[in-house]
Amino acid sequence: MAQITRAMEMVAASKMRRAQDRVTSGRPYSERLRDVLADLASLQLDADQLQEFPLLAEREIRKTAVILITPDRGLSGALNANLFRRTVQYIRDEAVDGHPEIIAVGKKGRDFSIRTNQNVIAEFIQLGDRPSLDDIRPVAQIAIKEFLDGNVDAVHIVYSQFINTLTQKPTVIQLLPIQRPEGDSRKADDFIFEPDEKTLLNALLPRYVEVILYQAVLENVASFYSAQMVAMRNATDNAKELSADLKLAFNKARQAQITNEVAEIAAGADAFRT
Repeated sequence: MAQITRAMEMVAASKMRRAQDRVTSGRPYSERLRDVLADLASLQLDADQLQEFPLLAEREIRKTAVILITPDRGLSGALNANLFRRTVQYIRDEAVDGHPEIIAVGKKGRDFSIRTNQNVIAEFIQLGDRPSLDDIRPVAQIAIKEFLDGNVDAVHIVYSQFINTLTQKPTVIQLLPIQRPEGDSRKADDFIFEPDEKTLLNALLPRYVEVILYQAVLENVASFYSAQMVAMRNATDNAKELSADLKLAFNKARQAQITNEVAEIAAGADAFRT
């Protein structure tokens, strides 16, 4: 068993490095996209013009949807349990309707949603270790359609944010309506937009949704392999410790048996002499 868990640890470590590289490479792009969106939405358009873009429209929240991003497999310590616990907390304490629509990305999330009688409207499983933006685009399209059709008034993402190899944080973020980024941004005069700002913003908003969702999936993959590597390392150590304890117990039992046999032989020899 220790050999099996050791092999799984090595495989997870190899895949973890690639997943971490993809996460760190994607973060600057999503952050820069957020900055560009801030310039377009906050500086180039007034409040009346922003009403022309439905993905930015905020309305009274009566119905919500949750994109639950989880791994397809287990053997990753408390990763899935923590993620499910955060999902239940969100549904119970933060979701307005208390029974949101669920878009399950990952087999574990799908099984959890079905087991807890959630309203699953779509599922996406077996995306692999290296999902592409094309793999994520259908998820974003369903979320956008549900929002634009008025079936839901807000869409949130629940996923495991990769902090480091030992830390993965269950996180909830709002995907729709798109919240205009706040904080420092470049002045509008620093950019020359071609074509005009409205056309660019109209094309950028769906891409922004896809990129944020894609980054969350990458974070989840990196979190899974990091948690699995640590879990398999602990399992290997426990198996070796158990093996040592069993070996010690076996040696003690064998020594006691030998001692009893020697004592019986000695007693038989004494009885024969007498």
